[in-house]
Amino acid sequence: MARWRAVVVTMGTRPVELARAVASLRAQEDVDLEVVVVGNGWAPEGLPDGVRTVHSPENLGPPAGRNLGLAGAGAEHFFFLDDDAHLPHPDTLARLERLLEDDPGLGVVQTRIRTPEGDSLPRWVPRMRDKDPERGSVAFSLLEGSVAVRGAVLAASDGWPGPFFYAHEGIELAWRAWDAGYRVEYHPELEAVHPRIHPSRHEDHLFLDGRNRVWLARRNLPLPLGVLYVGVRGGMSLARTARQPSAAAAYLRGVAAGLRRPAGPRRPMAWRTVWTMTRHGRPPVV
Repeated sequence: MARWRAVVVTMGTRPVELARAVASLRAQEDVDLEVVVVGNGWAPEGLPDGVRTVHSPENLGPPAGRNLGLAGAGAEHFFFLDDDAHLPHPDTLARLERLLEDDPGLGVVQTRIRTPEGDSLPRWVPRMRDKDPERGSVAFSLLEGSVAVRGAVLAASDGWPGPFFYAHEGIELAWRAWDAGYRVEYHPELEAVHPRIHPSRHEDHLFLDGRNRVWLARRNLPLPLGVLYVGVRGGMSLARTARQPSAAAAYLRGVAAGLRRPAGPRRPMAWRTVWTMTRHGRPPVV
């Protein structure tokens, strides 16, 4: 039986949901599991005995918070769950363990995510075109709120990209997993429940979208592809915000920040990884 660590990052603003998330993890059967709650700008309290807690005095953002939850782990596999999500079935981690143990080449698994009403929203399916939530597939991006990651993948990827603060960290982790020789897959037979979210295109989000797209390219892509990626993604975003000058300006400020500010260590993916992504219909330019 493999050792697991489940990491839940929280700002302490959703105590009812957090309690449900932790309870769903502690209810997992036939798995050697340690649950860690990371307080982002909040010292977790009121949690059941046996739940480990760590915290940062300031809000570091979800990816850096997840990295805090990795410290000192002796686990072989990790599961990351949003604080307002929960696992409805007690055998989810045991089934994930069988997938990972039976297939050493499988590095990351995103579960299906549905709303409490039973819907699976298209934006939660990690594919660009075919958004059928019932169909499993390889994936080149992740929704980070319910995902299992092999410890070797996190080691090879240097963890989550903490400088991102928020937005697109799941893309980098997926890209680096593929580049390290592991597959990333979406498995709809495994489920998490998450409340419906109405995506907002507020200016802070647009700024981070623009900045982090540039950082993705600077950190992970060969130079010609990086330039193309920023251009293609920028064109798509500006087309969506064409009738909202303030939104377009926020996105462009993010792009400028991404070009000016340090992006962190650069690790361009191998061309064989580019070919693998292209062969699966997802070249790293979109």
